[in-house]
Amino acid sequence: MKNEAASQGTTSELTMLKFTIILYVIAFVIKLAGYYLTGIMVLLADALHSLSDLFIYSFLYIAMIWSRKESDEVHMFGYGRAQNVGALVAATLFIAVTSFGLFRESIPRLFTTPAEASPNYTIAFAVIGISMIIPAIPLVIMFGQKNRGALAKAQFFELFIDELSTVAALIGTLFLRWGYPLIDPIASLAVAVLIGFSGMRLFKENLSFLIGRSPGKAFLKQVADLARSVDGVLDVHDLRAEYIGPDTVHTGMHIVVKRGMPIEEADRIVEAVHERVQQGTGCRYCVIRVDPAEETEVI
Repeated sequence: MKNEAASQGTTSELTMLKFTIILYVIAFVIKLAGYYLTGIMVLLADALHSLSDLFIYSFLYIAMIWSRKESDEVHMFGYGRAQNVGALVAATLFIAVTSFGLFRESIPRLFTTPAEASPNYTIAFAVIGISMIIPAIPLVIMFGQKNRGALAKAQFFELFIDELSTVAALIGTLFLRWGYPLIDPIASLAVAVLIGFSGMRLFKENLSFLIGRSPGKAFLKQVADLARSVDGVLDVHDLRAEYIGPDTVHTGMHIVVKRGMPIEEADRIVEAVHERVQQGTGCRYCVIRVDPAEETEVI
C-alpha cells in the first residue's frame, strides 16, 4: 500500500513539476522582455533567476522520469538516485553560471555613474506584478498539500526563494523610480546572493544523499521495534540504513533467534520480519541475517 501511495505521489509531483516548468518558461520570457523594454538591470537578474530555476526543474523532471526505471543487473537497487544527480548538476550550474554572471554584471555598476535614462516604469511594474503571480500559483497549491515528498519540498523552497527574488526586483525598481539608481545593481546583487544560497543548499543536500545519507535515528528505532515485535526475535543488532533514492531506503540488520532453531523456522521468522518492516516503513530493500543466541541468552 505504501509503495502504491509513493507511486501516486511521484505521479502527482511529476504533474506539478511539469506545470511549474511551463509557468517558468512564461515568466522568463516576460521578465526578459521587460528588461529589454526598460533597461532595468534587476529585471534581467530576476529573469536569469527564473532561467536557473527552469534549468533545475527541467533537470529534476528528466531525472525523476529516469529514476522510475525498474532495477536491473546494472543498478540492482533501481535508479532512485538519478534525482539527486540531476539536482546536483543543476545546483552546480545554478551557482557557477547564473549567480556568478550576475555578480560580474552588477559589481562594476556600483562604481560607475549610470547614464541618464527614463525607463518605462509602467511596463516594469506590470512585469514584476505578473512575475509575482506566476510562482504564487504552484506555491499556493503546494501549500495546501499536507504530505510533500523530498522533491516537492525542494520545489516549494525554490518557489519561495523566487518570490523573494521578485520582491528584491520590486524594491530595486521602486528606488530607481524615486531617483536612486545605485539600488538597481544592489538589488541585482541581492538576487545573485539568493541564487547562490539556493544552489549551495541544493548541492549540499543532494551530495549528502549520494554519499549514503541515513534516514535518521527515528527510522532506525522504528525498524528495530518492528523486528523485535515478531515472535521468535530475541534481539536486533548491526542495523544500518541509507537512502538509495529520495523516498527509497536500503536496510540491513542481524536478528537474534534461539540457538538450535530449525532453518525452516528461522526462514519463516525472517520473512515475517521482512514483511512487517516493509509494511510499517515502506522499505523496499531489506537484508536480514540470522544469528543464533549465545547460550547465556537462551531462556
